[in-house]
Amino acid sequence: MHRNTIKKTHLQKKTMNTIAQQLLTGERALFQAKDLTIDNCVFEDGESPLKESRNITVNDSVFRWKYPLWYSENSTVRNCLFDFDAHAAFWYSNHMTFTDCTIQAPKEFRRNHDVTITNTSFTNAEETLWNCEDVTLDHVSANGDYFAMNSRNITISDFQLTGNYCFDGCRDLVIDHARLLSKDAFWNCENVTVRNSFISGEYLAWNTKNITFENCTIESLQGLCYIDGLTMRDCRVINTTRAFEYCSNIDAQITTRVDGIVNPISGTIRATNFGDVVQNDPAIDTANVHLISEQ
Repeated sequence: MHRNTIKKTHLQKKTMNTIAQQLLTGERALFQAKDLTIDNCVFEDGESPLKESRNITVNDSVFRWKYPLWYSENSTVRNCLFDFDAHAAFWYSNHMTFTDCTIQAPKEFRRNHDVTITNTSFTNAEETLWNCEDVTLDHVSANGDYFAMNSRNITISDFQLTGNYCFDGCRDLVIDHARLLSKDAFWNCENVTVRNSFISGEYLAWNTKNITFENCTIESLQGLCYIDGLTMRDCRVINTTRAFEYCSNIDAQITTRVDGIVNPISGTIRATNFGDVVQNDPAIDTANVHLISEQ
């Protein structure tokens, strides 16, 4: 058994190729590359350089043109720059890991499965991470609208986002320690948990089912409306008016005043006190709504 193991390891080393310190140009420069390590290289002046690649590791390299990793499998990318023209870089690829990267182009990651991104900055994250599944983000910052639309099974920690309409249509999403400056975040979602985070933006989480906020600070004009299954634990709600409109199954424990509430359908809201409360829809049975002041 020991002898066979040594032989297998030797064969793996023998068949692994390395390209180092090269300027690679032209369309599909390394098309269908397999079992390859790329160190200190620059890709430019040609699209799809690593299309249909398998088992690729890229270190300390620069990508200056579009579509570098389409239809790829098992890619590991470390300390790389994807320049402004490297847009739509990672579509239809699976099993990808990115660490210590800077990504400056929009529309990155589309219809990917199994993506892990760590210590990475998206300077233009517009329309990034759409229709992806099994995504992990750790120590990531992003700037751009429509981040992570229609993706599912997402775990995020230590995350900063500036950009509107994030996480629209997502399913099975967990976020911990985030700062989100985003109008219309978490619309049309299902099964979302946000912990230890700061969220600022109008119209938060409309048309969503089963969303939980734990130890969050929320500032949202007309936020938290049209939700079925809203849970809040130890949350601070500031400058938030016209909240909870047509929400059902509310279980909210808020440690500040709620400035304004309009026509919730059912549930319990606990807060230090309440500002304007409007319950004027005759179709709603207000007996199913409990507002409890806990000064």
